[in-house]
Formats: sequence, C-alpha cells, structure tokens
Amino acid sequence: MNRGAYFLNLGLVEYQAAWDLQRSLAAAVSQGAIPDTVLFLEHPPTITLGRRTEDGEVHVPEGADVAVVETDRGGRSTYHGPGQLVCYPIIDLKRHGKDVKKFCRDLEEAITRTLAAFGLVGARIDGLTGVWMTPPPRKIASIGVHLSRWVSTHGYALNVDLDPTPFTDWITACGLDDAAFTSMAHELGRAITVDEVRPAARDAFAHVFEVALEELPGDDPGLWPQPLHAQLAAS
Repeated sequence: MNRGAYFLNLGLVEYQAAWDLQRSLAAAVSQGAIPDTVLFLEHPPTITLGRRTEDGEVHVPEGADVAVVETDRGGRSTYHGPGQLVCYPIIDLKRHGKDVKKFCRDLEEAITRTLAAFGLVGARIDGLTGVWMTPPPRKIASIGVHLSRWVSTHGYALNVDLDPTPFTDWITACGLDDAAFTSMAHELGRAITVDEVRPAARDAFAHVFEVALEELPGDDPGLWPQPLHAQLAAS
C-alpha cells in the first residue's frame, strides 16, 4: 500500500514566499508532524543561484524585470518564470532510500513520465542533471535539491510554455556555455498550459515515489503568514 502524502497546488508564488513555506513544511515533516508534502507552483521571473554558481554566470541586462535570489540548493544558476511547472517535494528520504543520487534520478523519471503523457521522449545525459530532448540536446527540465536531516527542499522545474531566452541571455544556465533550452510547447508545436500538465506531473510523481497524494487547499492567502505545522497536521 502506498504511503500517504500531501499535495498543494499553489499557483503563482513569489520565490521567497515559496522558499519560506518549504522550510516550514520541512521542519514539520522532519518532526513527523505532517507526512511528505509535494508543492506544485509557478514563479514570477526569478533567477536563482545554487551553491555552485560561479562569478560571471549572471549577466542580466539593465532594466530587466527579474528577481535574483541566492539559495541553498545544489547546482548553479537557473531561471524561473510563468509557464514553467515547478515541483518542490518536501519528503523524508529516510523513507525513500537515503540515497541522494537515486532521489535525483527518481525526479528525472517523474519528469520523463510527465513528458511521455504528451508524446514527448525525455532523455538523460551522462554527467548532467536534468531532462533533455535529443537530438540535438535541448534542456527541458532542471533539478536542484537541498537536504537537511534527510528531508528535501527545492526540486525540479519543467519548461511548459515560456520563452527560453533568459536561460542563455540573462545567465549561463547550469554553468553550460553552449546549452540550448526548450519547452513542451516548442517541442509539441502548439500552446500548452501548466494546468494541462500538472495532473500528469502529479500522477508521475505519485507513481515513481509510491505515494498516495491527498490534495490540500493551497489558494488561501492566509496560509502564508501562519505557522503551518498544526494546520496541515489537522487536515
């Protein structure tokens, strides 16, 4: 029988607010107050810097409307924006193998299953994290995670329908000078929304991580300033 987990669809959320929420949830998961919890959301234009980001990697043009945030996740710089499905799994890896590499591979598997639901074949490339379309290699999803006491924060970002220009013009994304970036819309040759993709992403995550996801309401603005432990534990 699959273990129960919470699922929240949060819509468009400022990066810092989502990060604060992740840390609150991670504390509750670590203490056993709530089960594993998976967040799906979008961010306004934001560049995030991972722990391995190097000098000169960010070259945002003057006047660009984008936030830049230093984070504690692994990896280097990446871009988030509307039209990108972001998945933040707050899960206790003590229940999922205590293996960081396997965790990242499982996230890649969840992404490839999501793409497959739309007839797209995602690929992995040796030595590189994330999911690609090939040939030639075009990155369609990025992964960056952080673990504290084996509880994960951050996760993956799947390009559904957004302009990939910031990945190359604003940053040296993931530290890859010559990488090409793509989206599901570009690969399908048609418009597609995050709302269309989310159910497939949810099902893929549940299958790969063997969890039964119970959806909690995530659209109440009052959720953000409150401590979440008791509220979620009682749901």
